[in-house]
Amino acid sequence: MTEGGPPAGDRRVRRTHAALRGALIHLVEDRELSQISVADVAERAGVSRSTFYDHYRDVHELAEAACTGMIDELVEVMTALGGDPETGDPIESLQTFFTALAEHASLYRSLLGPQGSARVIDHIRRRMAAAGLKRSTGKTIVAPDDPHNVPAAFVAGALVGVATDWLQRGCAHTPSEMAMLTWPIISVCHFEVHAPARQARP
Repeated sequence: MTEGGPPAGDRRVRRTHAALRGALIHLVEDRELSQISVADVAERAGVSRSTFYDHYRDVHELAEAACTGMIDELVEVMTALGGDPETGDPIESLQTFFTALAEHASLYRSLLGPQGSARVIDHIRRRMAAAGLKRSTGKTIVAPDDPHNVPAAFVAGALVGVATDWLQRGCAHTPSEMAMLTWPIISVCHFEVHAPARQARP
């Protein structure tokens, strides 16, 4: 281990993962995911097939890892979905989201479509919900001790649904247009958790 850095083995693993994911992302721009083989990816990444299998079971598992990894990075920069003036512009944040999807539309379309990956869809919903979607007041839309983040899960699920439909329709609207169309709907869903309880009818 080098002083102040991760073990050399960890760095090699990260480099291999990055090379394989980069190779897949490049290949999927030219052909369907189902048409890409392990040999294709390994050759593009400059590694052997045995090295590929040291890290991933098949191309689909690699695609899932690449997709979830990019979503994790994307969610980290999407800090303004609640319109909090201290965190930035929610429409800009949504535009960032749709732009990132469009950049790798072929990969996301394959994994979010009817024959796609339930694991990836669930991962995106959970990461979006856990990102702490906020209202314009800056308050989180669920109580911290709420075991089921219903409002955040609702918004995250709706956003994933809209994004999936957009990808399947060939990204007919631009990312900017999608942000403008989506934000008014999302903002309506941002409500206070501790709203006054309704009086039971006698």
